[in-house]
Amino acid sequence: MGSRALGAAGASRSHPASAPDAIYTNGKFLTVDAHFGVASAVAIRDGRFVAVGQTDEISALAGPDTVVVDLDGRTVLPGLIDTHAHVERAGLIKYTVQLNDVATVEQALARITEHAAKLPKGRWVRGAQWHPVSQLAEKRFLTREELDRAAPSNPVCLPIGHFTLVNSEALALAGITRDTPDPDGGIIHRDKTTGEPNGTLEEAAEDLVHDLLPDWSDEERDEQMKFAMRYFNQFGLTSAISAAVDPATFRAHQRVRQDGTASLRISAMYTPTGGLNPSMTVEEWELFFSRIGAASDFGDDWLSYSGVKLQIDGGMTLRTAAMRDGYPDDRDYKGTIVIEPSRFNALVATANRYGWRVGVHAVGDAAIDRVLDAYELADAERSIKGRRFIVIHGSLMRPDQMQRAQKLDVRVDAQTSFLWDKAAVVAKFLGKDTADRAFPMRTMIDVMGLNAVAQGTDYPINLLNPFVNMYVMVTRRDKNGNVYGAGERIGREEAIRLYTSSASRYSFAEDKVGSIEPGKYADMVVLSDDIMTVPEESIKDITAVRTIVEGRTVYDRKARK
Repeated sequence: MGSRALGAAGASRSHPASAPDAIYTNGKFLTVDAHFGVASAVAIRDGRFVAVGQTDEISALAGPDTVVVDLDGRTVLPGLIDTHAHVERAGLIKYTVQLNDVATVEQALARITEHAAKLPKGRWVRGAQWHPVSQLAEKRFLTREELDRAAPSNPVCLPIGHFTLVNSEALALAGITRDTPDPDGGIIHRDKTTGEPNGTLEEAAEDLVHDLLPDWSDEERDEQMKFAMRYFNQFGLTSAISAAVDPATFRAHQRVRQDGTASLRISAMYTPTGGLNPSMTVEEWELFFSRIGAASDFGDDWLSYSGVKLQIDGGMTLRTAAMRDGYPDDRDYKGTIVIEPSRFNALVATANRYGWRVGVHAVGDAAIDRVLDAYELADAERSIKGRRFIVIHGSLMRPDQMQRAQKLDVRVDAQTSFLWDKAAVVAKFLGKDTADRAFPMRTMIDVMGLNAVAQGTDYPINLLNPFVNMYVMVTRRDKNGNVYGAGERIGREEAIRLYTSSASRYSFAEDKVGSIEPGKYADMVVLSDDIMTVPEESIKDITAVRTIVEGRTVYDRKARK
């Protein structure tokens, strides 16, 4: 392909001041433009691509101060975009007990004991996200009594996504007893014999303990945020939709943005009260939006609001996804709806009325029905078309729902990486046929089009690694090599687009990032292997060698060694 440049190449050569700041040559640049072109070199000036083409013609643009980087034939993608990740959670790696790699209850308890031993008596043992039901050999939660033995002198709070595990000390501090009623939208799980709380808190009940956790200082939050961004950069990620950002976290994002140390573009799904099921009344919700003085899709190219985040059901592996047909072992049980429909409809309509886009966590097909119902009602009051409202997860979306979403111009942002280590648990609770139709990307693309779908990870629920996610999309294999839903496989080019050009549309950034084209920001990732030609089994093993955001290297594997 010939070079494409901003301005004439001759002008760049005749005026040294307009020469590129950097030129990357001898690469295989997958541009992911409309034609999915391939180039061998790019030129960058002021953080943007100014020319894309072949090495000889791009090299001719160099001035005396241009930095020239030879990529030695490596493949390059546009910077990757995760459209659903809890970014700030990566910043807690150094502050919490890490359980995401333990394989047994014994190992988990030993890790907790080790962590608690380093803390003063009475200091909270706080856990990072993990998933005991899928990762532990015992396929179960830790009990209150086990946590009491592991940390006898400290309250324990271990979030696992929609559930939190706590010990007796934490229950006592929260004042939770056998007589404590379940809060609206939540469940205090109890021993079937004694009626005593068993240490598992579900949904809104989690807040009874979470509200007791001491706040991080501004300095701690800022350091956590910077660490989190660098962690994302290691995987070739240059942008992310931060999945549920509360006010304190957004303020930390602002501080990091203002001091110039941000290395990851963030568009936030806002949770004004910190929870996905807002504690505000409908009247308070309206008052908030009437006074905030901003609407979604507001901000700059480093930090913006993408919308407000709500939740309608639970999850497949938690046996709380809301299902049309119930669960195989109990057809009368149809999962959990965490917010009453009329209240949910009012929250969606109010946000829409004040110019806020809405994204809703919806996993089961019955939950997706509720979301689309609410979106249709909101659309009747103020059109949502062109505003890209979101079904978040859409894990068990059916073709009729895809057609409804398409008519409303609603997008779906899925996380096929969930199948990597949790497909077997989905099959256990919902049956193999349901696991096979989970994250139906082939059907979604065929019915809705690539522009209406994209991919993320829901980190730390799932691995952050985008290449593992792409592997699962292309092969439909889990970590054990088992295939789930072979008919939902997609091609490599499609998988790449779901992380780049399609993903950029979430934050209305398709004219700025998502492809390697003149005028767009120079966000890109240099890969360890050629993603288009390696054997399928090797896609998951690809790594980022160098990550570049706005022309600046934010991660270099060689520099870390």
